[in-house]
Amino acid sequence: MAMAQSLGTVSDGQQAALEALCRAAEAEMTGRLRDGVSPEDCGPAFVLGCAWLALSGLAGGQYGGVSSFTAGSVTIREEESGQGRERAAALRLQAETVLGPYLKDRGFLFQGVEG
Repeated sequence: MAMAQSLGTVSDGQQAALEALCRAAEAEMTGRLRDGVSPEDCGPAFVLGCAWLALSGLAGGQYGGVSSFTAGSVTIREEESGQGRERAAALRLQAETVLGPYLKDRGFLFQGVEG
C-alpha cells in the first residue's frame, strides 16, 4: 500500500479501493509465481510489481472527463478518452516486466510437430 501511494497519485477517496486492489494484486501475482518460488524469493520486485498492478486497477477505473456541458437544458456528458485504459495497460506491463523472471510462462508455447 505504501509503495503504491509513493508511485502514484492517490486521493483520500481512493484509499479503500487501493487497499483492495493491493490485496488482489498480491493474490494474483502470488498465484502466477513459478513453482517453488515464493514472494520472498522475489525480493523488493514483488512489492514493486504488486504496487504497479494495483495502480493499474485504479487507473483502469478512471474516465476522461466532461466532453460537453449545456447550461440551458442541463446536459453533461462524460466520455472515456481511453487514457485510463492505456495507463492501466502500461502499468500492468511494468508490473509483469519487473516480476517476469519469477512468473510462470503464459505466452506463446512451442510444441513438437512431426515433420
